[in-house]
Amino acid sequence: MKSLYGKFLTSTAVIMVVSALVAFLAVNTFYHQNLKSENAEKNMQIVREIATYISEREPDDLARFLKMEASVGYKMVLVSSDRQIDKFGVSFREDNLSDEAIERVLSGKSYNGMYEFPTETFVTGFFSDESANTVGVPFEYRGERYGLFLRPDIKLLFTEVHYLLGGMVAVMALISLLAMLILAKKLIDPITQLTAATKRVGKEMIPVDFHIYRQDEIGQLAQSFQQMIERLEENEKMRKQFISDVSHDFQSPLLNIQGYAALLKRESLTAEERTKYTTIIESETERLSKLTKQLLILTSLDRLQQPLEERTYALDEQIREVVRTYQWKVMEQDLALRLQLEPVQWTGDPSFMEKVWDNLLSNALKYTKEGSIAVTLEETEQFVVVTVSDTGIGIEEEHKERLFERFYRADESRTPDVEGTGLGLAIVDQVVRLHGGTVVVNSVVDRGTSIVVNLPKKM
Repeated sequence: MKSLYGKFLTSTAVIMVVSALVAFLAVNTFYHQNLKSENAEKNMQIVREIATYISEREPDDLARFLKMEASVGYKMVLVSSDRQIDKFGVSFREDNLSDEAIERVLSGKSYNGMYEFPTETFVTGFFSDESANTVGVPFEYRGERYGLFLRPDIKLLFTEVHYLLGGMVAVMALISLLAMLILAKKLIDPITQLTAATKRVGKEMIPVDFHIYRQDEIGQLAQSFQQMIERLEENEKMRKQFISDVSHDFQSPLLNIQGYAALLKRESLTAEERTKYTTIIESETERLSKLTKQLLILTSLDRLQQPLEERTYALDEQIREVVRTYQWKVMEQDLALRLQLEPVQWTGDPSFMEKVWDNLLSNALKYTKEGSIAVTLEETEQFVVVTVSDTGIGIEEEHKERLFERFYRADESRTPDVEGTGLGLAIVDQVVRLHGGTVVVNSVVDRGTSIVVNLPKKM
């Protein structure tokens, strides 16, 4: 696989080549469309002025005069009426001046070979070093007809200034290339760090530490990656704590069952003792069963990828049915139960919502030894609000933020005789959030707790 750095270098080289080619084609087209005729006319004017000067002034030594003119940057061809050809200046790369052009000039007409020179994509008329690519005019010298052909000597036109400009362009290109390489390296380095960090995370080598301090998109990516690492670390701690809590919660009842089962094997046990031990085993088995059911519910919530199986149903009837299943418990604890349920049709997943009301009522009964429990249901413009209140032991302020954590139980020293899994409120919170709602806990120590469930109305 080609590296990003290699791709950047390749792309840079391709862009430079393509841009240079496009620039050349653009300049070449501009020359042919706009400058070619001007250049030809300019050189035609020069050769006419030289011819006029010769005709009017008739220098003593024509060859010497033309040689001097050629030395300032021109190539010249002098053709006499008897077809004798003399050349001045550096020789042409290709001597292809046609007889037709010579006859044309000697007959008194001008020749514009620069303008008529064939258009070529990569060789413009200005640079083609051929005798056919010249301009020619006739003139009279001492009573004899001559033809003078001329074109600039490109090599002589490249003075020190041109070399300086060319060197400047070359240095600029080199510096630009080096700057792009350095910039590319700086861009690639943080991505390389992120790649290495990703591989370490893939191998579960957490924590991962890297130092990328940027304000651009790569910096934002690094910041997001760091946040992801922190969440993974937190999830890893939660996973280990979850396993530890599950192991502990399973181990305690299993040890009790194992111990009392061993005691039941003794033949010396009285009927009363046997009944007591059997009751304890049944209680611990029920505790394990409830814990397993709660874990299965949480697992199904965690793996819930399909949409909830929502339907519209009577929410007040569902809550009333759940309360009815706990009626015996209320009577056993001699508690007062108040229901105030408005008739409400609501859209949600009935099976999951039933777990919410079941856990809220179960918690209220666990922590309320005397007094009352109240369940209300009311409908507002945007929400359906369910409130479960009790007059139990209440919750201290420092425990409220962690109530929805799995296996968390607030101050077990105050409730040593209250059994629980610490999963009920976690299930409540997760189910309500899946339905787009919120759970609010209001509590005062030794005065009671009120849990408010706000469910959005589905339009």
